[in-house]
Amino acid sequence: MKRKIFIAQGVFCSLFETGLGFGGVVANEEGLLEVFLPFDGENRKGRAAQISGRYPVAGEESLLTEQAADLLAKYFVGEPVAFALPIDRRGFTPFQWAVYRTVMAIPYGEVKSYSQVAGELGRPMAARGIGGAMARNLLPIIIPCHRVVGKSGEMTGYSAPGGIASKQWLLEMEKRVISEKSNKNRKI
Repeated sequence: MKRKIFIAQGVFCSLFETGLGFGGVVANEEGLLEVFLPFDGENRKGRAAQISGRYPVAGEESLLTEQAADLLAKYFVGEPVAFALPIDRRGFTPFQWAVYRTVMAIPYGEVKSYSQVAGELGRPMAARGIGGAMARNLLPIIIPCHRVVGKSGEMTGYSAPGGIASKQWLLEMEKRVISEKSNKNRKI
């Protein structure tokens, strides 16, 4: 079940290129709406067609989509990035937004289990609800649902292209970046 997408005055999109293919970012005047990850190896034309198929009124870039695309491109080359960008939350339930805020606080390169996220929300029996919110997340990386894993640390569902393999790639890349940064700091 996809969340309802609210379209304000305009819808804007930007593409970003990675070694994996092209990704895209869509936003309206309220904030970010959706991120299209590059794991399917899509080229520029294909990604643009995919976005226009889902957002037929999407027009040119906005400052927000350009900024988000730039940050995502940096993220995919291994730069630690903080995504302090506005999000259009009108399509989220209060529970989903609470989950997303909690997940956005998971540090780069770290993971938490669905149970841990539920506990932090004060709803220890809501692990399945956490999973449902993660499955409906249209803003992967911005809302880093890849940092949420099963109770014993196992990789569980990831609805982005490539599924669990993509989730594992993201986590390994983040851990490698943190390790390299730590090694550089020790040499100084």
